[in-house]
Amino acid sequence: MKKSIAVLISVLLVVSLCLVGCSGGGSGTVASQDQPAEKSAAATEATATESAETSASAAGNAASGNEDLLVFIADTTNESQGYSAKQFEKYGSEYGFQVKIMSDEGDAQKQSTAIGNAVTAGAKVIFVNPCDINAIVPALQSAKDAGVKIGLYSSDLAEENASVRDFFVGANDDDAGKFAAEAFNKKFPDGAKIVEVMGQTGHDAQIKRHSGFDKYKNDNIEVLDSKGVTQWATAEAMAIMEDFIVKYGDEIQGVFCHWDNGATGVIEALKSAGMNDVYVVAVDGCKAGFDQVESGKQSVTIMQNFVTMAQKAMEVARNAIDGKDFEVVNYIDFDVVTKDNIKDFEVPEW
Repeated sequence: MKKSIAVLISVLLVVSLCLVGCSGGGSGTVASQDQPAEKSAAATEATATESAETSASAAGNAASGNEDLLVFIADTTNESQGYSAKQFEKYGSEYGFQVKIMSDEGDAQKQSTAIGNAVTAGAKVIFVNPCDINAIVPALQSAKDAGVKIGLYSSDLAEENASVRDFFVGANDDDAGKFAAEAFNKKFPDGAKIVEVMGQTGHDAQIKRHSGFDKYKNDNIEVLDSKGVTQWATAEAMAIMEDFIVKYGDEIQGVFCHWDNGATGVIEALKSAGMNDVYVVAVDGCKAGFDQVESGKQSVTIMQNFVTMAQKAMEVARNAIDGKDFEVVNYIDFDVVTKDNIKDFEVPEW
């Protein structure tokens, strides 16, 4: 009887990360968006098969009394996602989880398929970091209808879809935009003309960093232009900045870039144009951001703490599994890093 009860209360936790940035961080190259249909179909089938087999294996482990934590990564070459995965692996055992890293290759359909496979295999709790906060809703709703607890990691759903998830753990990207706006307000009290290089269009971080910035910047901070990328890629950010330079030239006094690795491309474009005095603010607090702030090429990086974020995610999931109280929305604070205080922070690994 005790063994049967143990079997019934065993759970499978799936964490699906698609970012980001998620939050953000590009590899410096733009991934091709045009894949041959046959190749795409084969890749989707292979990923679905791998996800199903892994989920079934995890379910077997859960039935034997172990609790598996499957971490589905959109692209392990993405700096923030890869770093987050390492934190889940590093600290998982402290929360009673055995972590296994998987990859969704940044495809929303593959992510939805993986969620379905996990539910079929007996998942009780699912963590998802959606590539597209609207496209993922049907898959999450199906999981919810099946009795699965839904957790969002790093990026949240739109407010109108919040009822689909049970809890969220991540940064408040409205605050990232707010802190960026405050940096520009302080730097340019008499006003300035700037441009905004936004993150992946449709991503929660892109939407909220833009809206938070727009809400809190002073009216005399004029945004000449803004444009988002299709992926969190350094090369895309550089191309957008090059176009802005052609259009606006020396009118540009500042740049708000939604992620540090994107700022790397922005800085390179500015350097090529001989524009070395432009005020650059970006988000993430990754190693590239730290290096650029320390060198003076970037003025501010608004830092996320993915270690604390991963730990909190597993803490909330554990409480949910064990029937304990937990907060529905769990925000992890940002740190505003400048050349004046950078020595107060440990240089991130990613």
